[in-house]
Amino acid sequence: MTTWTVFILFFLFSFLELGRYSVDAEKYDDNDEVKLYVNKVGPYNNPHETYHYYSLPVCIPEKIEHRSLSLGEVLDGDRMAKSLYKLKFKMDLEKKTLCTLNLKKKELEKLSEAIEDQYYFEFVVDDLPLRNFVGHLEEGRLFPHTHKIMVWTQYDFVFEYNDRQIISANVSVSEGVELPETPEDDLEITHTYSAKWVPTSVKYEDRLDRFKARKFFPITLEIHWLSVMNSMVLAFLLISFVAVILMRIVKKDFARYSEDPAGIYVDEYGWKIIHSDVFRFPQRKMLFCAILGVGSQLLCMATIIIVLALAGQFSVHRHGAVNVASCFLYALTSIVSGFVACRFFKQMGEGFRWVQCVHLTSCLFAVPFFVLWGIQNTVAWMYHSTQALPFTTVVLMMMVWLFIGYPLTVLGGIFGKNAAGDFDAPCRAKNIPREIPYTPWYRSWIMHYLVGGFLPFSAISVELYYVFATLWSREPYTLYGILGLTFIIVLCVTATVSIALTYFQLAIEDHEWWWRSIFAAGSTSVFIFLYAAFYYFRRSNMSGFFQTVEFFSSIFITCYAFFLALGTVAFFASLKFVRYIYGSIKMD
Repeated sequence: MTTWTVFILFFLFSFLELGRYSVDAEKYDDNDEVKLYVNKVGPYNNPHETYHYYSLPVCIPEKIEHRSLSLGEVLDGDRMAKSLYKLKFKMDLEKKTLCTLNLKKKELEKLSEAIEDQYYFEFVVDDLPLRNFVGHLEEGRLFPHTHKIMVWTQYDFVFEYNDRQIISANVSVSEGVELPETPEDDLEITHTYSAKWVPTSVKYEDRLDRFKARKFFPITLEIHWLSVMNSMVLAFLLISFVAVILMRIVKKDFARYSEDPAGIYVDEYGWKIIHSDVFRFPQRKMLFCAILGVGSQLLCMATIIIVLALAGQFSVHRHGAVNVASCFLYALTSIVSGFVACRFFKQMGEGFRWVQCVHLTSCLFAVPFFVLWGIQNTVAWMYHSTQALPFTTVVLMMMVWLFIGYPLTVLGGIFGKNAAGDFDAPCRAKNIPREIPYTPWYRSWIMHYLVGGFLPFSAISVELYYVFATLWSREPYTLYGILGLTFIIVLCVTATVSIALTYFQLAIEDHEWWWRSIFAAGSTSVFIFLYAAFYYFRRSNMSGFFQTVEFFSSIFITCYAFFLALGTVAFFASLKFVRYIYGSIKMD
C-alpha cells in the first residue's frame, strides 16, 4: 500500500509540474490556425506584480475564453486567454488591423500610468512566451521639461518553423501613438499586426535552447568564481583556525583532568565541574524537539533541491514549477520531521505525549507559512493581480498539506518513537541544577548570537546577492554548482562556530547550552533579514505597497526557515562535541 501511495504521489507531482515549456510536439498543416494567447502584464522592475493582459485598455474580444492551466502556471501568475489575433501556419501577414479603440479619459490615464511604470506584456504561442513593452516613455531636458508617452500600435510577429512544428516565436513593436499628458478628449487608436514565417533547421527538441538564447529579460549574471573562491578560502581558514585552536585547548583540558580522576584537588574549575548539569534536558522539550524535526526536514528538502538542480531537473526561472516542486517536496519530506522530533522527544522521557509533539511539529512551519501566504494572496486579490490564487488552487494546496504532509508527519512520528533508544549521555544529571556564575559581557548570550550569526552569514553573503537578483529581479541563475558549494560551506561554518561557542560557554561553567546553540546559529536569519532590507531599498527597483508586502512576507518565512535549519545543524554539532568531551574523561 505504501509503495503504491508513493508511486501515485510522484505521478501526481510530475503531472502538476508540467508548465508552459512543454515537450509535447504540436504539429500544424499549412494554413492551420495558430492560437495566440494573451497572458499577463506587469511593471518590469516588480517581477512578482502581474495583472491580466485584458486589465489594460487593449483590444478585447466580446467573450473572453481562458485556457486551462497547470498548477505550475497558476502559481506563476499565468492567466492565458484567447486573443483576437488571426494567425495561420506559414501564412505571412502585412499590417492587418486588429481593432480600433476609442479610449476615454480614464482609460488613457490608466494606459499612461502603465507605460510610465514600464509595463511589459506576455503572449504565449505553442507554449513559447513572447514579451515586449506596452509603450515607451521618453523624457528630455529639464528646462523646458519634455515628457513623451507613446503606446505601441504595430506588433510584428516572427515565427521560425521546421516542417510542421514551431521552433521559436518573437514579437517586436513599432509605430507608436503619442498619448496626451493631460487627456481631455477621447483618443482613437488603431492596433495592427504583421506575421512572418521563416524556415529553420533547428529540431523541435532543441527549441528550448534557442529560446533561452533569445530572452526578453537581459542576462547580466556574471561568473563570480573569484568571489566564491574568496569565500571558500575564508571559510576554510576560519574552520581550520577554530578547529586547531579548539583541539589544542581541549587536549590540554583532557591532560589536566586526567591528572586527578576525582577532579577535587587539581584545577577545580572549567567544564568538568558541571558534568552533572550539562545533560539536563532543556525546558519546553516539545517545542525544542519540534524545531529539530522541522529543521531536519528543511535541510533534507534543501539537499534534494540542490541535487535536482545539479542534475538539471530544477530551474529557479520557472517560478510556478519551483512552487509546485517545493510544495510537494515539503509534503513528502514531512516524514523526516515527524521521525526526528518524536525520536528525540521520547529519548527525553516524554514519549507518552508523542501525539501532541506530532501536531506541533506539523504546524510549526506550515501555519506561519500559510498565514504569510494568506496575507500575500489577500493583498494580491485587493490589487486584482494574477498573483492572487483562485479558491480551488488554495484548497488544493491546503489538501496537499492536510492529506499528504500531515499523515506523513504522523507516520514519521510513529517510526521515530518506536526506533528511539535511550539518550546517550556520558553523565547523569542531578535533581538540583548548579548555579551559573557571573558572565562577563563579552561572553554573554548577546555576543554569542552576534558571532554565531555573523560568521555563517559572511559565508553566504556573496551568494545571497545572486539569489536575490534571480528571485526578485530579471537575472537568471545557472550556477548551481556554486550554490551547492556555498550550502556545504555554510553548514560546516555553522557547525564549527557552534562547537566553539558551546565550548566557551561550558568553560565558564554555564550548562544551559541547549537553547543557546539553536539561537546562536539561528541568529543568522537576523543578518539575512537586514541584508534583504538593504537589498530592497538600495539595490532593487521595487516599490509600492503590493511589492513591499510580497517581498517582506517572503523574506520573513525564508529567514524563519534559515533559523530552523541552521539552529538544527548547530545543536546536533554541539551535542556531538559535548558527548565527545564528557565521554573522554573519567567521572566520579
